[in-house]
Amino acid sequence: MTTLRMLRINKQIQREISLLLELRVKNEMAKNAIITGVDCSRDLAQAKVYFTTIDPSIREEVQKALLSAGGLLRSSLGKQMPLRKTPALSFYVDESEEYGRSIDILLDSLKDGKSPSGEEAEEQDSEDE
Repeated sequence: MTTLRMLRINKQIQREISLLLELRVKNEMAKNAIITGVDCSRDLAQAKVYFTTIDPSIREEVQKALLSAGGLLRSSLGKQMPLRKTPALSFYVDESEEYGRSIDILLDSLKDGKSPSGEEAEEQDSEDE
């Protein structure tokens, strides 16, 4: 169960990393990251940082750039945030947007009477039963 304190810490880390990427990180590839969320462990030892990019083709390069900037980000977080421990950062591509888009396409196709593969769905008469 995530407590209110953990939610606030996650949001604060998300804001701080976004600011640090904009202002302190010199790697231009890392600046392409859009931080979408942070999930810290209970003991604040680890933080999973979720990101996306506008251009999906550069996500691997951005992830590598974020990993190389991880030390700077962690030390800067330690100076900015009043926590006893500064979590180790690991970066993950946030694929929830693509997943949501695929669900929307699936629901739209069902609403239009088509199967997900694009074929017309067979309509059954409820009167025949």
